[in-house]
Amino acid sequence: MASSRRHDGPLPGNARRAACPALVLGPTVITDFDIQPNRHVTLDYELRDEDGDLLDASEIEGGEPIRYVHGYGMLVPGLEAALVGLKVGDEREIVVPADSGYGEYDESLLVEVDRAEFPNPKAVAVDDEFVAESPDGEEVAMRVVEVQDDVVVVDANHPLAGMTLRYNVAVRSVRLATEAEIERAAADLDEAHEHVHGPDCDHTHEPIELGQLAHPGKRAVN
Repeated sequence: MASSRRHDGPLPGNARRAACPALVLGPTVITDFDIQPNRHVTLDYELRDEDGDLLDASEIEGGEPIRYVHGYGMLVPGLEAALVGLKVGDEREIVVPADSGYGEYDESLLVEVDRAEFPNPKAVAVDDEFVAESPDGEEVAMRVVEVQDDVVVVDANHPLAGMTLRYNVAVRSVRLATEAEIERAAADLDEAHEHVHGPDCDHTHEPIELGQLAHPGKRAVN
């Protein structure tokens, strides 16, 4: 579940959207200064939901631009595909439907877990995250959505699953990626095939078998 990232505080939900021209897909002339595979790209961005509420931006407190190597799945598919051919100074609004973003919401990924399986059952709280490991070795990030007396309901969907996402992006730099950057991007892509976390995941949990819980981690922020 690339990422990544995020003024003096978030804009109000009814704030006007940035005046960016709508993205029009069509033939593109590729040059060394266009976004294409093996280019290192820096983007300023705003991310809003379908109602225009701000979810994340590079200019809010604690935020930073997206920096990535293009072509290695470091961004959601719909965003990465729409960036191809853009140049430094280009600005766009890019609409990413759920199936090209974090996927459709899957009700089957809501799971009830015995509260006693948590290392500290009394401390479990809504929005805690943990990592579990399935019998086949796949790591899965889950978020607590409900705490009952004896049962905890967890959600393995990405927090943005099922949502249409609106990105306003401004391209700040495009250059050839270094060999080391490409190698790192390729390694990260291989690792992403082995376990599923959210964008910009920095969890350090020790995974254990699904049905048992690692120590609850940082709260979900995007």
